[in-house]
Order: sequence, then structure tokens, then C-alpha cells
Amino acid sequence: MADTVAAPVEARPARFRNFCADFARSPVAVVSLILIFALLFVSFAAPLVSPQDPYDLANLDWLDAFLRPGTVGSGGYVHILGTDNAGRDMLSAIFYGLRTSFVIGLSAGVLALVIGICLGLAAAYFGGRLEALIMRVVDLQLSMPAILLALVLVAVLGQGVGQIILALVVAQYAYFARTTHGAATVERGKDYIEAARSTPLPTARVLFRHLLPNVLPPLIVVATVQVASAIALEATLSFLGVGLPLTEPSLGSLIANGFKYIHTDRYWLSIYPGIFLMVTVVAINLVGDQVRNVLDPRQNR
Repeated sequence: MADTVAAPVEARPARFRNFCADFARSPVAVVSLILIFALLFVSFAAPLVSPQDPYDLANLDWLDAFLRPGTVGSGGYVHILGTDNAGRDMLSAIFYGLRTSFVIGLSAGVLALVIGICLGLAAAYFGGRLEALIMRVVDLQLSMPAILLALVLVAVLGQGVGQIILALVVAQYAYFARTTHGAATVERGKDYIEAARSTPLPTARVLFRHLLPNVLPPLIVVATVQVASAIALEATLSFLGVGLPLTEPSLGSLIANGFKYIHTDRYWLSIYPGIFLMVTVVAINLVGDQVRNVLDPRQNR
């Protein structure tokens, strides 16, 4: 009896080890994951690792404006990536902008995931008119481009981190709801769900303890893709001037600020923030692709 109880407890660490071993078979995915953690560290530790607080006006010197990469400024340190038109150290501004991008991307991704899971599970489990209503709304939203919906919502809600997160959640939850509904519909007719429904268990327990764990693998893949999409959408909105206000650091606003100088010799103002944005989004997508391959071995056939 003790062996039968202990077996499931030991199965989870074994499955996790197998997942890590399969994930590590792709050197590109491993390097991408390391790069993501490095970017996360420098972004959230920006006040500690940045040579300057680029949004503290007391630390800025207008004489340091448009310094080329590698130039020593009035502060006595090297501006590795140069400075912008306000004398801000570009490396510091990028670190602060990365922090904003990660906060928005992760917050929007988690909230959209939770909302999408609840709606998808409810639609698949209860069926009937509730399923038809939820999925028709989801299908209608999926028929519209996410950037267009986000633009409309930001225009209504206004600028700010909270408003951007809310707009991205509304624009992205449908992807999670559709994925959850598809996977849960397959699992709903299986014997273990029928057995759980025949017992006097609360509906919430059946949904979140029995049904949800078996629909998580595809959701993990969608979550990684949507976090990268949220970061790119925020940068797009800020580049268009409808995202974060000028007082908030953002990779999109940094790119927009330097875009007017793109055809001059002050290339670093837009190029370097764009490189960091591209590397972040590509790295997250590469990790997501490998997670998909590991969780669905048929992808490798």
C-alpha cells in the first residue's frame, strides 16, 4: 500500500527531470533560456547595475547629449551605447525599458492565462448555451487583429502601465480560452472525468484538480508565445505614441525617440533598443518552440 501511495509522489520529479533532459537537447533553446534570465536580471536589477538613473532629471547633463558609443561623459564613466538627445545613458535607459516590458508582458500574460483558463474550462465542462455564448465571443475577438483591438482599447482607457496591461489582457485572453476549450473538450469525455463527476465532489475541484492539469501542456506553449507577443505589442503601441507616457521607460518609446535620427550618423538611438527588443522576443519564442517540441513529441517526427 505504501508503494502505491509513494509512486505518484515520485512521478512528478521524474517527469520534471525528463522534461529538462529533453529541453536541453536543443543548445539554441538552452542559450535562449539563459539569455532570458540574464535580461530579466539586468532589467529588474536596473537601479543596481545601471550606471545612471536615466529618468532622474537631476542626474542628466545636457552637455552629454548625443555622445557616441564608448565616449566618457561628464559623470566620469563610459557610455557604452552612447547617449540620447537628453543626455541619458542608452544602456541604462534600455535596462529600465526592459523592466517595463517584462512587467507588462508577464502581468498581461498571467492575467490573460487565468481568464482564458476559467472561460475555456467552463465552456467545455458545462457545454450547451454557455459554451456557445463564450466561444462565439472568443471567435469574434480572434477574428480581429490584436494590434487593432489594443489600439482601440488604449484610445479609450488612456496611457499608463495599468491601462496597457488591461488592454493586452482583453486582446489576448481569447487565445488561451480557445486553446483551453479545445484541450478540455477532448478530456471531458474520458473515464476519469466521468468518474469524478459521478462523485459528490465540488465542480471547482473537478475542474481545477482533475481537468486542468491535463490541459496545461498546450497552455504553457501558448503562454510563452503570448508573453513575447505582449512585449512586442507594448513596444508597438509606445512607438506609435499611444502606449506609455514619456515619463515611463519603454523600449518602444526609445526606438520612437531615435527614429527621426535613423538616417543620420546617430544610429545608436534606435538601433540598440531595437536589437534588445528583437533579441528578447526571439529568445522567448525559441524557448516556446522547444517547450512545444518536448511536450508534443509528434512535432519532431
